[in-house]
This record gives sequence, C-alpha cells and structure tokens, in this order.
Amino acid sequence: MSLPTPTFRHSLAIQLRVIGALIMREIITRYGRHNIGFLWLFFEPMLFTLGVTTLWAMIKATHGTDLPITAFAVTGYSSLLLWRNCSNRSVKAIEVNLSLLYHRHVKVFDLFAARLILEIAGATSSCVVLTFVFSFAGWMKFPADILTAVIGWILLAWFALGLGLIVGAASERSEVIDRVWHIFTYLMFPLSGAAFMVDWFPKSIQNFLLWVPMVHGTEMIRHGYFGSAVRTYESPFYLITVDSIMLLLGLALVREAGRRVEPE
Repeated sequence: MSLPTPTFRHSLAIQLRVIGALIMREIITRYGRHNIGFLWLFFEPMLFTLGVTTLWAMIKATHGTDLPITAFAVTGYSSLLLWRNCSNRSVKAIEVNLSLLYHRHVKVFDLFAARLILEIAGATSSCVVLTFVFSFAGWMKFPADILTAVIGWILLAWFALGLGLIVGAASERSEVIDRVWHIFTYLMFPLSGAAFMVDWFPKSIQNFLLWVPMVHGTEMIRHGYFGSAVRTYESPFYLITVDSIMLLLGLALVREAGRRVEPE
C-alpha cells in the first residue's frame, strides 16, 4: 500500500518547522545562552551603525549638503550591513552544517534560508531601533515617507537574499570565493551608495553608479527618509529586475549544490 502524496500545505508546514528549528540552532550556536544571548543578533549591527554615526558626528564630518549626518549614516550603513552580512554569512554555510543533511527533511536551501532570515531580521531590527532612539533623542526625524522607505528596504533585502544564495552556493564549488569575497565586499563599499548620494556627482559618473543595484535600494530608502529635501535617482523596476534574476540564479545554484552534497 503506497503512502499518500503529501499536499503542498503539508510540505510547506514541514519546511517552515525545519527552517524555524535551524534558526534556533543557529542562534544558540552563534550567540550561546549566556549574557544577552540572541539579542546580539540585533545589537551587533546596531552597535556598528551607532559607532559609525557617533564618529561622524564627533569629527563634524560633512557630506557636501545640509542633510543631518545621523540620518544619513543610519540609512547608509544599515543598508550596507543588510546585503554585506547576508553574503558573508552564506559563505561555507553548507560545509559547516553538512552533518545536518543526514536528516531527511533538512535540505541545502534550509541551511541558507535560516542564516539569511537571521541576518535580515538583525539588520532590520537595528535600523528600526536606531531610527526610534535617534528620533526621540532629537538627532534625526522620522521618515518623511515611511512606505517608500519600507519598500526600498524590502527590495534591498530581496537583493541580499539572492546575493547570499549565489555567494553561498558558489563558495561550495571553489575555495577562491571563500578567500576573496570578504575583500570584495570592502571594495564594493565605496560604490554601494552608503556614503554618498548619486545627485552629488556629474551626469557621466551618475550613469555609471546607477548600474550598481545596491545604489537604487539605498537611494529609495533615503528618498523615504528625507522626502523632498533630497533628489534621488532610484529605479524600482531596475532593482526588481536584478533581484528576480539573482534570486532565480541563486535558487538554481543552491539546487545544483544540493544534488552534489546531500548524502545518500
């Protein structure tokens, strides 16, 4: 007598439980049960962004406009941490969790999904908390257009998800990715839009910068924060197109990696 074929809802429920369990395992493995434990998930990116913001304010850093430096730093560095941490944490995610694949319901995609969800949740919480804290402290104002800022953040998180899958799957095929990717993220920082706005540059440089997907996400987030006080050049259609292509490519690479590394 053959077993009944599981329904989509049943399969989805199993996968969500697996991912939830992997998230809890990742939190305990990474942060432990001592001190503030999993709260480091939020405090780690928050402290980084807070440190950069404080440093810029103390040295009276200027960015060529009269925009408040605190809001500029929070939007820029929170956006940077979102895609950088997702890709960095995906490197060698399969290798360090290979033993978990002996469980029938655990798949390669689940390993990546757990890590990426954690990083996106941490960066998002950090940005939200810093916005509230600095706003109540009078260092910055609340976003002028919350909906635009949220949509920009979601599109950038979508980009981070696809990037994490691509880098994570590629790192299992070649050790070169593991060795050079962290360096590459630092090299990409000057082009990511975290420390500048496209409007500050001449047209010829603007055309070059707008090929970088992260720039569109950061510009859209700042559009939501500053409203009409700034001129931004984001293209949601371009970012959605890139996000879709990267996600499909990432899923294909993860599927291929799963066929190679899953135990019999």
